[in-house]
Amino acid sequence: MRQANRERGCVIWFTGLSGSGKTTIAQIVEHKLLDGDVPIEILDGDVVRENLSKGLGFSKEDRDINIRRIAFVAHLLQRNGAFVITAAISPYRSIRNEARGMIKEFVEVYAEAPLEVCEERDVKGLYAKARAGEIKGFTGIDDPYEAPSAAEVTCNTAQESPEESAQKVIDKLVELKYLEA
Repeated sequence: MRQANRERGCVIWFTGLSGSGKTTIAQIVEHKLLDGDVPIEILDGDVVRENLSKGLGFSKEDRDINIRRIAFVAHLLQRNGAFVITAAISPYRSIRNEARGMIKEFVEVYAEAPLEVCEERDVKGLYAKARAGEIKGFTGIDDPYEAPSAAEVTCNTAQESPEESAQKVIDKLVELKYLEA
């Protein structure tokens, strides 16, 4: 496995619809980095909501607050040399751009998958509940998802295996000199 550039950490910011494969790819990237003794922390959207953003709802304002909190913690870790992986839907382009502005070393990874594919993968049945009106403000159903306009990596998760997508992320980290070749 490649070694980290010990001079700087970076934030690998996964974004995409629920069920797009963000967490799956993030976990593979995490394991690849750990195999190279890279200092890594994962800030998963569900875990952060439970521990750092408990009580927030899913309004645009609450979602933005949640992403700001994730970005703040990621920034603190990154500036101390850690690699940080975030895996949160982060549906709005403007707040992702705000996070990018806050974090010096930011690598955006778009887990792109058609809505139909995400719905097929939905083990929790959240899309079905949203379509039935049981969940309001669900991203991709009655709340928008704004795809990145300039992600450093786009993983087409309907056509690539999770391992192929993870390798694209690792390759980009090498290209950007966060990892040594």
